[in-house]
Amino acid sequence: MASSFEGVLAFAFLAVMLLAGTIMRANVPLFRNALIPASLIGGVLGFVLLALGMGYGYESRDFQVFTFHFFTLSFMSLVLVRGEQTSARSITRGASWLSLVWVMSLVLQALIGLMIIVGYNLLSGDNLSEYLGLLVTHGFTQGPGQALALGGIWEHEMGITHAVNFGLIYASVGFIVAFSIGVPVARWAVRRGLTANKNAQMNDDFMRGILSPENQLSAGTQITHPANVDSLGFHLTLLAAAYLITDIYINLMASAVSTVDLGAINLTVIFSHNLFFFHGLIICVLLRTLMNRLGLGHFIDDNTQRRITGSAVDFMVVATIMSIELALLSEFIVPILAVCIAVSAGTALLCYVFGRRLNELGVERALTAFGCCCGSTGSGVLLLRMLDPDLRTPIARELAFFNIAIMFFGFHILTLMSPVLPNIDLTTVIGVYTLTFALGAAGVLWLSRPSQPA
Repeated sequence: MASSFEGVLAFAFLAVMLLAGTIMRANVPLFRNALIPASLIGGVLGFVLLALGMGYGYESRDFQVFTFHFFTLSFMSLVLVRGEQTSARSITRGASWLSLVWVMSLVLQALIGLMIIVGYNLLSGDNLSEYLGLLVTHGFTQGPGQALALGGIWEHEMGITHAVNFGLIYASVGFIVAFSIGVPVARWAVRRGLTANKNAQMNDDFMRGILSPENQLSAGTQITHPANVDSLGFHLTLLAAAYLITDIYINLMASAVSTVDLGAINLTVIFSHNLFFFHGLIICVLLRTLMNRLGLGHFIDDNTQRRITGSAVDFMVVATIMSIELALLSEFIVPILAVCIAVSAGTALLCYVFGRRLNELGVERALTAFGCCCGSTGSGVLLLRMLDPDLRTPIARELAFFNIAIMFFGFHILTLMSPVLPNIDLTTVIGVYTLTFALGAAGVLWLSRPSQPA
């Protein structure tokens, strides 16, 4: 039985880092005043312990699997949430704006990363693959799960050396950027009274990150009778069922397209488990839609489902940072820093410029978009909560549509190009990405018209 403890204890070590981060956020003035999330603190602490050889016998690579699966679970769980009932017309414009900015960020970051790596190679005489620059967008805009998935495909099937580790480093830096830039901006907006929700304030509970007894909230509605099955356990079974259905679907499709090629690439690449996130998202959307059509939607409590999503995001952030390999980071620190700094500046400028054009909720949408483009939807929601603590604005509901819309607006990039990008000529990549950015900018400007507020 001793061998069965390895994976469980690795998760326990990861979870203890999150606990340590929670305690440190509440009690260390530097972390408390800077509003650094517990997951970020815990991830850095775990990274340091692993680098010092004090990681309970584990190495950074042991936590990559947790990064992948918690990322996948967080998004699959997110789309199972129905959200508050609001007319589609009232939130479609805002959701479309967020989605188009996200797709613009997706291609902009890739182009910036490409230019930085090309420039680095010219100045240093090194021969790093230009695709390691393009990979940055899958760490920043898409998050660690996709960075790990696509990095795995590029490295193991297309020969792009270090793609997995570069992707994980980009994703980790993305979270750090989201909070190191986003939190000060949120504090500034609240203090200047720029938020639509005037209840936004930096109180003691918010600063410490732990609610006082009189302010503690309910974690959700009980759907099942406790004498039968615990309600949280029931919700986890729904997510587990979606996971199994996704696995069956991927296996069936991979078998069906095993003899079909897309150029020089076999279509099994698209239906591989590396892209489980994408297919799982579709399965969960269909599952939720089917339950609603059958009158079974009330069996999912949105608040409970959000707790599952939030927990998965917290564990994902910790695992992502702990997955960084110190040796590789040290070896390529110059190009990695150059790419990350340039991409951070470009993303911040993108969100700022287009956010200023909105005549309603510009600060909230711009900061939410920045969080989503530098980490995940979870980091975007966290930044939004600083400006809109009780989620009175429609932006939280817009994010539900946003997660579906980005799959349509960015379909050609996410599905047709990204999995096989190293096999596509760079000239074609630059042309398609530049055109995508231009069309996205046109759409965002149209949605930002003063006569028709977003």
